[in-house]
Amino acid sequence: MAFRKSPKASKPLEYIKLLDYAVKSLGSKMKSERDLRRRLGERAEPGDEGRGDIEKVIAKLKELGYLSDERFAADFARLRQENEKLGRRRVQQGLMQKGIASSLVNEAVGKQYDEVDEVALARQYVERKRMKKPEGEKETARAMRRLMAAGFSSRAIWRVLREWGAAVEEVDVEESGE
Repeated sequence: MAFRKSPKASKPLEYIKLLDYAVKSLGSKMKSERDLRRRLGERAEPGDEGRGDIEKVIAKLKELGYLSDERFAADFARLRQENEKLGRRRVQQGLMQKGIASSLVNEAVGKQYDEVDEVALARQYVERKRMKKPEGEKETARAMRRLMAAGFSSRAIWRVLREWGAAVEEVDVEESGE
């Protein structure tokens, strides 16, 4: 028999409490405008009154400088590249999933990744994940899939795999968005 907590039926929040909730939410973790709207929608009054309160809260947060998709995109790209050593495509995909406009995504990712040596970043990723040198076709394929999932281009992946001594044949592939 599974024990579940009964869901709390929290009261819908009025404008002032909704603004306080939004500030606390942004204080704990930076969010995109779409993510914050979704969270506020869960706590606001249902109907037009609640939507109006959400719009007022979003406008106030933007006015105060607490909510900015441009700053969110730049920080997201920087942190994913510096801390997690992820490739360009993976960061672009993550920003798109957060609801950031494609122009902002391209700008933020472009600024962060234009001067970055992708092969060196892939090496750092491999080191960070403690990936083992592939010994055989299956392990080479597995390493290639992991690097592709991390957002690296096929050219960078092939260079890293060749440095490991894996027998990979490079195929000409059109790299989109680069």
